[in-house]
Amino acid sequence: MADPRSIQEQSMTDVAATPQALFDYLDDPRRLGSHMEQGSWRTAGASMAFELDAAQGRSVGSQIRLRGKVLGMSLALAEVVTEHEPPRRKVWRTVGTPRLLVIGAYAMGFDIAAVGNESRLTVFIDYSPAPSLAMRALPFLGRFYARWCVKRMAEDAKRHFDRGAEAAAQRA
Repeated sequence: MADPRSIQEQSMTDVAATPQALFDYLDDPRRLGSHMEQGSWRTAGASMAFELDAAQGRSVGSQIRLRGKVLGMSLALAEVVTEHEPPRRKVWRTVGTPRLLVIGAYAMGFDIAAVGNESRLTVFIDYSPAPSLAMRALPFLGRFYARWCVKRMAEDAKRHFDRGAEAAAQRA
């Protein structure tokens, strides 16, 4: 991001899937962001609903919108996919001015590398601090949320494929 104050977070994990299978799974924004559709204490009960364009967030230029509420405040943002390189990399970024509480504009994505019979998944975010003075005074809230978000995305993908491997082993 162009903001010299931008902050980066990432989470890495090995996933029991081929790079193509993992990319195909993560290429659906609703799967990757499923943690945002359910309120939790980490999101102060907020939940977001996805609106996808005809390309479903799966090609460069594809648009993704999210809307929701937290603590009575409306949240909204628009994203555009800027990189889409199956089965290796996908990146999307906010466009316009997002209405978020603890972080500002961001670029987010994932990288996948083959490691033996598995894949190494790295989920990352590069974000600007929240624009409000109150939230800039509490930067740890943005960092806490960003760390939780990338970790949750990586762990959810790992858990999805681990469950598939367990089910296959039980059938054998």
